[in-house]
Amino acid sequence: MSQFHISPTRAAPLILAALVFGTGAAAAEPAEEASADVMRQIHALGEQLQVQQGEIDRLRAQVEELQLAQARGRGLTGQAVARTAEPGGQALPSADTPLQVGEARREEDARRREQEKALVIREHAPLFEKRFTVDTGFSYAYYDRRQLTLSGFLALDAIFLGTINLDQSKATIATFDVTGRYGLSDRFSIEGTLPYVFRDTRFVSGGAGGASTALSEVSVRSQGMGDASIAGYYQLVKESARWPDVVASLRVRAPTGRDPFGLKLISADPDNTNLNVPANLPTGSGVWSATANISVLRTYDPVILFGNLGYIYNRPQGFDDISPVVGTVTPAEVSLGHTIQVSGGLAIALNDRAAVSFSAASALQSATHTRSPGDLFAYRVPGSSSNSTTLNIGASYVLPSGWTLNGQFAAGLTQDAPNFVFAMRASRPF
Repeated sequence: MSQFHISPTRAAPLILAALVFGTGAAAAEPAEEASADVMRQIHALGEQLQVQQGEIDRLRAQVEELQLAQARGRGLTGQAVARTAEPGGQALPSADTPLQVGEARREEDARRREQEKALVIREHAPLFEKRFTVDTGFSYAYYDRRQLTLSGFLALDAIFLGTINLDQSKATIATFDVTGRYGLSDRFSIEGTLPYVFRDTRFVSGGAGGASTALSEVSVRSQGMGDASIAGYYQLVKESARWPDVVASLRVRAPTGRDPFGLKLISADPDNTNLNVPANLPTGSGVWSATANISVLRTYDPVILFGNLGYIYNRPQGFDDISPVVGTVTPAEVSLGHTIQVSGGLAIALNDRAAVSFSAASALQSATHTRSPGDLFAYRVPGSSSNSTTLNIGASYVLPSGWTLNGQFAAGLTQDAPNFVFAMRASRPF
């Protein structure tokens, strides 16, 4: 039997190669595991760096906002208090949780700005939210008008011979309305309004019993449905660093109230032939109308500047009788004068729940014209043009329950404007 023999000289290299190969195979697996651990640690460090960089950006934005607000005079104390609660009453993160302070502050400021716009000038800047809002309101307007009536002639350019009567009317108009509003998108919303009107007018005139110094007074009351309306709002431009909020609206009003044409004048006091009063009072305009508005708002926290330009078109309407004389029927087509509305003012946010506003509004209405059947031309009604200008002061407050209260006082600055108007509104989204 043959034997396989390896000499010691040839065996040494083979033993060395076996040792190297065995050692490398044993060390390959630990090296791969160490490399994977290093890659996982690098990946984890990268994620931590991203989180820290995001936090640094949020803190930098917060510091910039605080410095800007402090430069505008708001102070750090008011901001720290404002961060502790949001409009709904829920607690916001405090300074002890720095990872959420910057984000919560920005979200709160955005909510507060939108809330201030809705509170201060609801008709100019409605909230475009996809939910239903109920809005109820009550307004009280007071008018006091005096008119001097002369019946006679002037003798020697200095002496008046005849009778002098001072006619006076004191009118109050109370209106209660219910409005429903719904946002179809973040730019478009619609609403409908249904009013109910209460009117009370006292007429005072001299000449009772044939004596110019004796006065007689008659009160006429009326109530009924007013003119219902529907409206749509569209936000043309959202506020940015360069552009203000621009909102366009269109309102259509239907003649659902009692019209003022054809109301007969009656003698309410048999002892005073000078006093003739209407048998009933109107609660509406009697014609279809459309109102187009364009509103502009700009926020300079905590101040909001706003302006509005509107135009009211009154559709000509035919009536079977427009005569105020009992027993007389006069059919005619009535064209109420169109109206240009201009208003502007500012609002100041006191905090995240309260705001005040100051504005002036003017409505310039052209003269009314009437045209009888068969006439080619319409005739201007003397004294039918008007200029109604008011100075308005308002205040708004959000209750913890979600209801928003808004009060406004308007003082008339012209003879055609009411002496004053007081209004209260309450709204709540659902």
